[in-house]
Amino acid sequence: MNYRISTEPGAKLRIDKWLWAARFFKTRSLAADAVEKGRVRIGGANVKPAKDVRVGDLVEIEIERFVWQVQVLGVCEVRGPATVAQTLYAETDESREKRKAEQERRKTYREPAEALHGRPTKRDRRTIDRFSGGD
Repeated sequence: MNYRISTEPGAKLRIDKWLWAARFFKTRSLAADAVEKGRVRIGGANVKPAKDVRVGDLVEIEIERFVWQVQVLGVCEVRGPATVAQTLYAETDESREKRKAEQERRKTYREPAEALHGRPTKRDRRTIDRFSGGD
């Protein structure tokens, strides 16, 4: 299949489409939701899903508390393989360092509530009550 990547300075594409094509999100609707919730910024400003991203823009994307800072190198209207998607952006060195530091922090310090799923059992409730001083 022919993946036409436009790298011209004036090339533009909707931010939700670009995030989907660059494989930051699995579906376009997930990308649009992230933009609506303010997890995607272009040039430091919150945007709407219909906002055009242009070649050369700096985009910040927050995915599960990891913040990616990427420079837009190209736009493509269709979603291609990962090798094609990686040519659409370049991550900044600062962003790469912060992400690696966050990964190390997560390995070292586990979230205390990570093992908890759903509602507490009777036994959990008794333990909670005992520690919180409730009856």
